[in-house]
Amino acid sequence: MSRHAFADTRVLLGRSLTHILRSPDTIITTAITPIALMLMFVYVFGGAIKASTGTENYVTYVLPGILLIAIASGIAYTAVRLFYDLNSGIFERFTSMPIARSSVLWAHVLTSLVANAITVVIIIGIGLIMGFRTAAGPLAWLAVIGILTLFTLALTWLAVIAGLSAKTVDGATGFSYPLIFLPFISSAFVPTETMPGPVRWFAEHQPVTAIVNAIGDLFAQRPMDADLWVALAWCLGILVVAYIFAMMAHRRRVR
Repeated sequence: MSRHAFADTRVLLGRSLTHILRSPDTIITTAITPIALMLMFVYVFGGAIKASTGTENYVTYVLPGILLIAIASGIAYTAVRLFYDLNSGIFERFTSMPIARSSVLWAHVLTSLVANAITVVIIIGIGLIMGFRTAAGPLAWLAVIGILTLFTLALTWLAVIAGLSAKTVDGATGFSYPLIFLPFISSAFVPTETMPGPVRWFAEHQPVTAIVNAIGDLFAQRPMDADLWVALAWCLGILVVAYIFAMMAHRRRVR
């Protein structure tokens, strides 16, 4: 990205963040559902789950999965914002101006990173109130932040594809529902060993389980195993493929 494109992206990012600051309901709405799920799993199901799995601090166990659900919910708004920009004519107006065309997309992507980062901080804060504890040091926290950032970027570029390709606002958000559902069929809430055969196989070979396990190991300061590399491979693989298809969709819509 050229220096000119960086400057254009910074200006458009400021525009998007101003909209969010003037209407913070997006972040609040995105955070409320994951927090409600965390409250329900910890205080309603937590006792039974701890008894059956031997998990001592269930809020610490469940927090990584809740964070992924929050991010999967949040990126749906990226698709919606992009969809509205396209269909309101503002996209065409921007591209008719002497600005880098890629800066419009990157502003939406960076807005997604900032909004989801705020949501993640809110949820971790609620988790601390509920009893979340970790022995993670600065390096482990940096690793957790890196994994969550890669996960957010990967899903955000999927949202860009949806926002550029959808015919309706419902179509722009519909892609996120399977992503939100994935953590429920993973190790996010219960160990995969408790699941029946086919479900367990799926849970152990889908990306959320590796990501959740890697973050959980970092929080608990356990020795890292293959989950970290599998998680990074999933995030980077999805990111690269989504980016390529997003740019193809962008070229089709903006000529």
